[in-house]
Amino acid sequence: MEAPRLAHTMSSPTSPCEEVIKNLSLEAIQLCDRDGNKSQDSGIAEMEELPVPHNIKISNITCDSFKISWDMDSKSKDRITHYFIDLNKKENKNSNKFKHKDVPTKLVAKAVPLPMTVRGHWFLSPRTEYTVAVQTASKQVDGDYVVSEWSEIIEFCTADYSKVHLTQLLEKAEVIAGRMLKLSVFYRNQHKEYFDYTREHHGNAMQPSAKDNSGSHGSPISGKLEGIFFSCNTEFNTGKPPQDSPYGRYRFEIAAEKLFNPNTNLYFGDFYCMYTAYHYVILVIAPAGSPGDEFCKQRLPQLNIKDNKFLTCDEEDGVMVYHHAQDVILEVIYTDPVDLSLGTVAEITGHQLMSLSTANAKKDPSCKTCNISVGR
Repeated sequence: MEAPRLAHTMSSPTSPCEEVIKNLSLEAIQLCDRDGNKSQDSGIAEMEELPVPHNIKISNITCDSFKISWDMDSKSKDRITHYFIDLNKKENKNSNKFKHKDVPTKLVAKAVPLPMTVRGHWFLSPRTEYTVAVQTASKQVDGDYVVSEWSEIIEFCTADYSKVHLTQLLEKAEVIAGRMLKLSVFYRNQHKEYFDYTREHHGNAMQPSAKDNSGSHGSPISGKLEGIFFSCNTEFNTGKPPQDSPYGRYRFEIAAEKLFNPNTNLYFGDFYCMYTAYHYVILVIAPAGSPGDEFCKQRLPQLNIKDNKFLTCDEEDGVMVYHHAQDVILEVIYTDPVDLSLGTVAEITGHQLMSLSTANAKKDPSCKTCNISVGR
């Protein structure tokens, strides 16, 4: 069964959504709110007996679609021509009140066998809570609609990006990665107190913590993957890490081969920008067979450690050689604890550039370079 595409609210006769509606032979009309109040001149007839949807079921949830089905009495079922679906973000569950009598605020679909798919990146976003309620409707010969009462209100949450979506992001990131430069160390900047606390309370080992909500809104690693953030970018003229940092004046440096080697796996995690000209790529390094590795295998595209556009590890003349992409800023998450004794901690000589911090940074949803055609 081909799933219907539902009409989106349109604000003018020339809006893009009207074109979508026209192409898909769907209709956008004025509807009652969930309390049964009709807007002035709505064109909806007096309430008649139509079956009220109940026992609403939501399934097959993705980052920008879901399937919906419900039960209803058989009485007058053959008169149903349309379904009216009131879909709102949970925090705006009362936003279905009319702001203007000529602006429809619901999704409308012709009646089809259930379950049916609601799909559309113009109104569904990943990892977002929604409420949904349903009416049945019967279109009359004069164009008016007879409608049922609203169903109960159901809550659900859309999903994270799938591997398919992340692969689309990966391909976009590969386009701008640029040529590869050599590196020799990974480094992590923090305040002195962080390293003191690590020594005193964690037996000298830096501990993984949950990734924050920076980057793409649909990223499956935000708030879920535990790891330790490292950087690996180098200055073009020196081949060494930059002396500036937004995260603190103390830096832990560790030889690259101690974190990244043939016994580790590499995954692509995200690609984003923060309303700036430069872009960030998040990579995950996980020791093979570790809990972090198992988490990533389920959710992230895996990269060949010897041959990819971002970070490589290969052997030349018996020595491990490392390269990183020049034209993106790499953020590397290592999923296991790291002992400070494996590297060195020293104060940097540069500035603490807070403007470069990516902590809980929001992705620019308008950037054509790092967005894909699904819900933002």
